[in-house]
Amino acid sequence: MIRIAKLEGLQQRVGEELAVGDWVTVDQPMIDKFAEATGDHQWIHVDAERASKGPFGTTVAHGFLTLSLLPRLAESAIGIDDVRMGVNYGLNRVRFPAPVPSGSRIRARLKLLGYAAIDGGAQLVMEVTMEREGSDKPVCVAETVSRRYL
Repeated sequence: MIRIAKLEGLQQRVGEELAVGDWVTVDQPMIDKFAEATGDHQWIHVDAERASKGPFGTTVAHGFLTLSLLPRLAESAIGIDDVRMGVNYGLNRVRFPAPVPSGSRIRARLKLLGYAAIDGGAQLVMEVTMEREGSDKPVCVAETVSRRYL
């Protein structure tokens, strides 16, 4: 994890990869809990026997589960000391180029694409590339917009 002392210090880092987060295991219990919370019980996610004969040979995480792990993955990568609160403002683009098989470990790479001062803080645009251990292809690439308040 990297620590940034002051939010305004990020202005000079636009265009840079800032940090890489910790690995997080996406296991079947996590996938099952997500299916229960969202009502998405598609067999590719929750039926191990049927999924074993499917295109990936096992169950895979929901794309939206992968995306929902973004705050956890980002929090393990970067901390900004003078920020008292951060909120999600939106997403400009999200793609899921590869699946996350059950039992996989994923982590996030954060690249700062934009910094704009706002009343009481800054709006940050980040490219978040989630990678799966042992795979050359990312499992999610998202352009996030967040607001950080001092």
